[in-house]
Amino acid sequence: MKESLADSMALMEALIEYRQKPISNDLQQIRHKYSMLHLDVLTLLYYFASTSAGNILEIGPYLGGSTISAALGMRGSSAHRRLISVEPGGSHRHHRIPSKDILRDLRKNLAKQRVAEMVTLIAGYSWEEKTMSEVRGQLELCSVGLFIIDADGEVKRELGNYRNLLLPGCNMVVDDYVSLKSGGKDLTTRPQIDELVASGELQALGVYGWGTWIGRWWGSANATT
Repeated sequence: MKESLADSMALMEALIEYRQKPISNDLQQIRHKYSMLHLDVLTLLYYFASTSAGNILEIGPYLGGSTISAALGMRGSSAHRRLISVEPGGSHRHHRIPSKDILRDLRKNLAKQRVAEMVTLIAGYSWEEKTMSEVRGQLELCSVGLFIIDADGEVKRELGNYRNLLLPGCNMVVDDYVSLKSGGKDLTTRPQIDELVASGELQALGVYGWGTWIGRWWGSANATT
């Protein structure tokens, strides 16, 4: 408990520090153009990508705000790493950043921000066998240090499919833990995360922005039975 509190405090202090860095202005523009996530969440994605060991796996980039933030952070790291992003595509109505063709717009945005060469984009649903096979073909076992999930709320499914790719202590960013909308994805996301935290598989570090959960994955071996 004391370690979790200390880790949570350290993360909040890191956020305060990175809010004051020049990159914060760039991330604000990225959020405005490409993301529904809060600026603090994009800042933490940049922070994790620039300071964490291991590759990055993302499920549900939409128009690429989170992807670009992570890629910029990864660019500042001296280590050679990979960023794999899984997106099924389609269309989405949104009052600020709608898209009639998500994959087309995502590719265009990554290219515009000059990070396309840093991102391996896999088109498909994360739970499809073809998609999982492609992801596993790109990433070694126990190599992912940052796992980003912003999809349909099925966190346990995503961990079940990809946990063997994660490093112990892998940073996790999961959207829709809290939502003010009736019938939102939090009805699925929150109980699943709470169960995994209670079992010891996940460590909670906090909820940021408009309801994005931040924490770490420690493996099913740590889960209580």
